[in-house]
Amino acid sequence: MKTPLLEFTSKGIYCKKADVYLDPWKPVDKAIISHGHADHSRWGHKNYITQHLNVPIVQHRLGEVSISGKDWGETFTVNNVKFSLHPAGHIVGSSQIRVEHKGEVWVFTGDYKIEDDGLTTPFELIKCNTFITECTFGLPAFRWRPQQEVFNDINQWWAQNQSEGKTSVLFGYSLGKAQRLIKHLDTSIGKIYTHGAVENMTEVLRPLTDLPLTHLITKETKKDELLGNIVVAPPSAHGSSWIKKMVPYVTATASGWMAFRGARRRRAIDKGFVLSDHCDWKGLLETVEATGAEKIICTHGYTDIFSKYLMELGYDARTEATQYEGELSEINANEQEKSEAE
Repeated sequence: MKTPLLEFTSKGIYCKKADVYLDPWKPVDKAIISHGHADHSRWGHKNYITQHLNVPIVQHRLGEVSISGKDWGETFTVNNVKFSLHPAGHIVGSSQIRVEHKGEVWVFTGDYKIEDDGLTTPFELIKCNTFITECTFGLPAFRWRPQQEVFNDINQWWAQNQSEGKTSVLFGYSLGKAQRLIKHLDTSIGKIYTHGAVENMTEVLRPLTDLPLTHLITKETKKDELLGNIVVAPPSAHGSSWIKKMVPYVTATASGWMAFRGARRRRAIDKGFVLSDHCDWKGLLETVEATGAEKIICTHGYTDIFSKYLMELGYDARTEATQYEGELSEINANEQEKSEAE
């Protein structure tokens, strides 16, 4: 039997012909990294290869590592296997990894979204034979509204809270979601304040993209300074002693999971905005079709449901187990974020 170009192993997605792993979850010698989120970019590899915009993100998160950056579409060859990185549209520096050998093309998406968020390099469609896709929101119930409509709602919410003399506290993952929120907040309403984890990552991204002015909350920040303004913080800050400085405040979370009834209530959040850095159901299906791939591998999220639907459509689809979390990392308390703020 022919060995597949990419295999799913106990360490990660492995290209045996090149002896290279894609987003491995256990330490390896050579790793190609799709993006900077912790479930895809882990500590302990000997050598890292990633898109050059992702290099400072990985260095900020992992410290001094052996890492090299590649341009979009730049081909690099390892043992006659051709690799290249292409925009995934997920967060700044996020890539799809294209792998080619003897005319056979595989694409590993990592995490991706097809809507242009005005901050991240927009998603690039790549034709391939085998397409490895996430399924974070692979249910028909997930259908996103246009981004501008969501941000209109967020800014109106902020303005309403301001009129009532309250501080708006908006939760979003410190890498990616927080900067997307900051980018589209209406600064004519007031000032944008940030939690330490968000500010630290925002400062890493400032040289890479255009972001408005933010103000770090410190021990010296007075409650009166925050009133009527907006605070962008990671989910881990909710319920912490840090947030007491915001009283009186109103909370909101921006996440794809806010599409689920009860998600806001379970997290004791006042308001939920449905905003994801992943594809919805329609986006996943449109992308799969547009790639022209004959084989589809579903890696994380609602893999069973999505792959079964693809098979009903006539695709050769299957699931593979990985340690990727998708947007689950956005709703779980993150110890790194807590430590970065101290």
